[in-house]
Amino acid sequence: MGDRHITTLACGTCKNKNYYFSHTKKKQYKVEIKKFCRACGKQTPHKESK
Repeated sequence: MGDRHITTLACGTCKNKNYYFSHTKKKQYKVEIKKFCRACGKQTPHKESK
């Protein structure tokens, strides 16, 4: 049960940390999802950050 940890998703344009994402530690790649950014006011790609 301890294989999951929480990371944050940051906007690709303004670097604002908007969302929290839970995934396993075994992943080899960083997550990139298109989400709505309240600071930019539009959908932008959000990348996994520390």
